[in-house]
Amino acid sequence: MSGIIELEALLRSMEPKLVDEEFVFCTFPGQLQDYLHLQPIATFLESEGLSLIITRTMADTFKVGYSSVFKQITLTVHSSLDAVGLTAAISNKLASKGISANVVAAYYHDHIFIQSDKADIALAALKELTAQ
Repeated sequence: MSGIIELEALLRSMEPKLVDEEFVFCTFPGQLQDYLHLQPIATFLESEGLSLIITRTMADTFKVGYSSVFKQITLTVHSSLDAVGLTAAISNKLASKGISANVVAAYYHDHIFIQSDKADIALAALKELTAQ
């Protein structure tokens, strides 16, 4: 099953949904299997180390350091990995409100990590974008 490619259709049907949990980004040396107990929702191996996105609860439980706390907004539309412009449209809309967007594209959906204290403003901005 392939996702939607056309930008206007994506924007009209993206239906942003705020996830209740708070998340943090952290980095570690070594291999993923060394950190599976942290139950990461996303990982990426960079030359500087292994980046993980984990819940704030898990970070606090295992005393993992972090600098910022984020909320996750999932765009519930099945977007194609070949779609062009969705990330730019979202980033521009959030930037106009002074909000940083950390976007993670997965197979079915795009997920945006927003500073926790700006999550409600970000959600409203994305809903404005779908109405345009």
